[in-house]
Amino acid sequence: MKIAHVALWTNNLTAQQHFWQDFFGGTSNELYISKNRPGFRSHFIRLHEGATIELMALEALAQGANGTELTGWAHIAINVGTRQDVDTMVKRASEQKILVSPARITGDGFYEALIRDPDGNLIEIVSDDE
Repeated sequence: MKIAHVALWTNNLTAQQHFWQDFFGGTSNELYISKNRPGFRSHFIRLHEGATIELMALEALAQGANGTELTGWAHIAINVGTRQDVDTMVKRASEQKILVSPARITGDGFYEALIRDPDGNLIEIVSDDE
């Protein structure tokens, strides 16, 4: 298994994009604007050695309580292999009552599910199948 990407909530998507490009030499994809979640926008920044950071912005991003979307790191995504591998992990996560969101194809084409670790941190499990 490998880490697919890490994600960062931000109030200033452009500033973050420029920071990761300028400071670390990252390359960015075109701006993604979600058709499924109003106000959600993101860029994926790929670093030289292959690590990827998803910079995410949401209109009226919360600045507050635990459990809400706020500025800072949002989740880590781990590529577990095939869609079947994702489905197997979803079943296990459901049995352990740590499943947050079942497997689905996102608006930007990822097959993923969302689980929580023991501290409540979010982890996306994703497939490398296209």
